[in-house]
Amino acid sequence: MRGEYDKVLFTITLILVGLGILMVYSASAIRAQEQFGDPSFFLKRQVVWAVVGLTALIWVLGQDYRQLQRWAPLLYVISVLLLIIVLIPAVGTRVNGARRWLRFSSLSFQPAELAKFGLLLYISRLLARKGERVREFTDGFLPPLILAMVVALLIALQPNYGTALVILTTVGVLLFAARAKVSHLALTGLGFLPLGGLLLLQVPHVRARVLAMVDPSQVSPRFLYQLTQSQLALGRGGSLGTGLGDGMQKLFYLPEPHTDFIFAIVGEELGFAGAIGVLGLFAFFLWRGIRIALHTSDPFGCYLALGITCLIVTQAVVNVGMVVGLLPTTGLPLPFLSFGGTSLVMTLFGVGILLNISRRSPAYSGYFRLRGGTP
Repeated sequence: MRGEYDKVLFTITLILVGLGILMVYSASAIRAQEQFGDPSFFLKRQVVWAVVGLTALIWVLGQDYRQLQRWAPLLYVISVLLLIIVLIPAVGTRVNGARRWLRFSSLSFQPAELAKFGLLLYISRLLARKGERVREFTDGFLPPLILAMVVALLIALQPNYGTALVILTTVGVLLFAARAKVSHLALTGLGFLPLGGLLLLQVPHVRARVLAMVDPSQVSPRFLYQLTQSQLALGRGGSLGTGLGDGMQKLFYLPEPHTDFIFAIVGEELGFAGAIGVLGLFAFFLWRGIRIALHTSDPFGCYLALGITCLIVTQAVVNVGMVVGLLPTTGLPLPFLSFGGTSLVMTLFGVGILLNISRRSPAYSGYFRLRGGTP
């Protein structure tokens, strides 16, 4: 059955993408002029990727998302292989201490972005087929957890702890929605505590970033610099901001203002009102995504819609928490807004799947409703 796609979600997406293009230009123009002699260097690339991403969104909107089930295992295997390949020193490109990119001529590709959606597809298919067996630890709970751990571990080795955290959080939400036993989820969560402690003890930059959040006096100023400049930008913005294009921290004070810390520039130039507006858009995105998940009668579509929504919104929450100093600094872009081709294209592709699910979901006949309750 085909109906109208969720136009509210589509409108929210267009607003976020449009705002992202504006903010990327505002945050990067001076640096682009200095480095490349072209103030619109990053702008032009972001526009191209936005067009590619929106094209992918429109294409997948016209397909039947249920056909993705047959490709899920293959896509997962390809994703894992690419995550392994990117770790090979002679192949993966190292930037700012992290090996996350595969480069082809002038283009670069981030396998972790593909892996996120490959994992979601496979786990959604797995949970839909297992049904109530997910309450059994060995047969139902453990397989999706192992699939997620493989991807999260390979991404953490890059290192990219922020993305690994987002992936594990999303899978945890899916398992909870599938009615996995709370005891299994709790024990798994407790099992990760020693791993977190090991990271704090053995990885100096992780320890420094956590201390920078908890007790800045114990950390070298170089670990505080980016967070300090971010907070100065947010404070300088006040209620209504300095005006689009009139921010100061992007002028060689805040490192990479057009990527991971673009929310700081939003806060400086558009003020508290603009920052709250962006958070409000993500809150609306969360509402529409959950609504789509609850209304679909197809279990695969339900888990997939919930997973895509959680993945995008959790990443936004972690990014904003990092920018304001509530979470440790990590290299995680703000969905739709941060500069980056792979992230933008894959995020828009995910939104296309969400819209496709909404188009084929008769209202108020959701999978969870038919099973007698909400997740």
